[in-house]
Order: sequence, then structure tokens, then C-alpha cells
Amino acid sequence: MSDDLETFRAETRAWLEANCPAEMREPVRSDADVVWGGRDQSKMTPAQKQWMDAMGAKGWTVPDWPKEYGGGGLSPAETKILREEMARLKCRNPLNSFGISMLGPALLKYGTEAQKIEHLTKIARGEIRWCQGYSEPGAGSDLASLQTSAEDKGDHYLVNGQKVWTSYANYADWIFCLVRTDKTVKQGGISFLLFDMATPGVSTKPILLISGYSPFCETFFDNVKVPKENLVHEVNKGWDVAKYLLGHEREMISGMGLGSSGGNPLVDGAKRTVGLTDDGTLADPVLRAQMALFEVRAKAFTAMSEKFIDELKAGKAHPAQPSMMKYYGTELNKSRHELMMAAGGSDALEWESQESNNGAAPRAWLRTKANSIEGGTSEVQLNIISKRILDLPDK
Repeated sequence: MSDDLETFRAETRAWLEANCPAEMREPVRSDADVVWGGRDQSKMTPAQKQWMDAMGAKGWTVPDWPKEYGGGGLSPAETKILREEMARLKCRNPLNSFGISMLGPALLKYGTEAQKIEHLTKIARGEIRWCQGYSEPGAGSDLASLQTSAEDKGDHYLVNGQKVWTSYANYADWIFCLVRTDKTVKQGGISFLLFDMATPGVSTKPILLISGYSPFCETFFDNVKVPKENLVHEVNKGWDVAKYLLGHEREMISGMGLGSSGGNPLVDGAKRTVGLTDDGTLADPVLRAQMALFEVRAKAFTAMSEKFIDELKAGKAHPAQPSMMKYYGTELNKSRHELMMAAGGSDALEWESQESNNGAAPRAWLRTKANSIEGGTSEVQLNIISKRILDLPDK
């Protein structure tokens, strides 16, 4: 490693130690510990806001984005060092954002300069919270069948239709949305629009899940006026943007396989519930073996993720790699939560007490069942892998 990178590491470590609040180095315990930003920041704790604002001002919520759009302008090597130092200090992610993980990369590639200036810095600083308008009641895995329409009215589009499984739509400020602008063709008749969720005619309705929480919503559009300048890329070329964005969404979902920063809840929970032997190992040998196997797979997934990211930055990534990451990251995350439930025994099923943090463990376990559906089902990802990487025949 060069002297410049060693200097960067030392400076980064010192800055993180000085600026990351102690509260933001503790493990994430529930959804309330996750920072999404947005216009309404009233529910953020002082430490959460301090950490988000400090990292946003530094450009380190999106360290590899250009500085002119709110990023840190870091090289791939510097970005990797930042991630490593955050992990070493157990710093929480300062900002979770569909704007960062999905829309931002799409705008950097397809957006106009005016759109980049208008939206990217606000995303980087957590000022606007975004949601994704893709799936519809009749267009899930077959997304290109979507029917939400955008009628050209001269200086604006008039949007009508419905989306479903819109994550956190009831809290979002803006939406990036796929709409049909030509009914005579399938993929070639789709456009990509951005608009404010406060626009007249937009409404949302939460969908209750088996976990008891409602991150998903139905979203309705009734004669919603969207300015023409909010069209990303070209009219009827939105499918190009959609596919590019889906690759980043799958990488985001795959990241759940790596777990959260700030400790190892799987190991910590097992120590509390199963107990330790005199030599300091877990008292349950079967669970100990299962956890060891999981840790080996998690290390392998981490190595694979770093390799893929390096290849992506170098322009050498295979287009189906996000499907590999999404599939395995999904399975890894489900395995992690199943082991946490196994370690907790019958007590882990407790649903409502203060001691169980309102059933955080079982609710999170149930929530992971959706991981293999959202962002493209596991079956779809396996089909992509078999055809595009293994070159297997369709039948």
C-alpha cells in the first residue's frame, strides 16, 4: 500500500474517532436505529442527526460520488479504506437511502446535468427520502407488463395507475416511477419519471405483513401532473434506466447478507441464551457447528462482494453478477436470522414484551422471507445465472 493511502487511512481513522458519536457505534437493535433522512427529521435522535450531517458534509455518505454532486470524490481504494475503518470502529451506516443505493447511480449515468444538480446533493445529505414505483398488481416478476400510464399533455405528463409493494412510500418525499408512454410495445413503451409524493393525486395505503410491520404500501396515482423536465433519459427509453437501476437494487439487497455494523448479534445472542463451556465455546455443539459454517460462508460472500465491486469499478463486471450477489446474500441473511431464532429457543418467539424489544427478533426473522421475492425473485435470479453465466439451455 502506498504512503498516500496509509496517510489517508490514518486521517480517516482519526476523523471517524472524533466525529462518530458513541451511540452510533452500538449495534442496530430495531428499525428505529436505522436513519433514512428526508424532509421530516423530527424522529431522529441528536446522535443520528449529528452523524448523518457530519458524514454528509464530508461527502462520505456517498464517498465514491463526484464532489460536485455531494460525494466524497474518493478513489475505489480510498472508499474501501473508509469502509474498513468504519467497520473497525463499529460505526453505523449514517444514512440508508434508496436514493443512494438505486436512483443516484441511475442519475449519474442517465440524468441531465440539471437533474444531477437538483437531486444528487439532496440525496447525499439525507434531505430527501425516495421510494421506488416499479411493481404493480399485474406486473411483478413480469415488470414490463406495467400499465400505469403517463399521458403527454404538452408541458407535463398526466399519470394514472397503481403501484404495489412500494417500500416506505408513506414516508417518502419523492418517487422514481416507471410509467407507460406507449401502449403498442412492451419494454419499448416505458418511461422513467421523478415526482414529488406531495403532488395532488398521489396517495398511499400500507400493506400489513406477517411480521406485524408495514414497510410496503399500495401507491395510487389519480391525474398526477409531472413536469416534462422530470423525465429521465428519453421518452420510451425508461427500460434502459430500469434495468441499470435493478442491478444496483440487487446489490443493495445482497448487502443484507453481510449483516449490520456494530457487533455480531448472532454470536452475542447465542452466548446469552445457550451459554458457554469452561473453555469459552458455545455449550450447544450442534449450534456451534452451524454457526461456524455460517461464518465461513459469510466470509466467502464478503470476499466475493469485494471482488465484484472492484470489477464493477474497473468496468469488467459481468452483467449477471448482481443476480449472484442478490441470490446468495438473500439466502445468507435468511440463514442468519434462522440461527438467531434457533439460538434463542422458545423465548425468541416472544412477540410484544419490552424485554424482547417488541419482538424484534421474530419480526426481523419473518421479514427476511420477503428477501427472496423483492428485487426479483430467487427463481428469476437463478434463471439469469444459469443462462448468462453457466450458459445452460432454456430447457
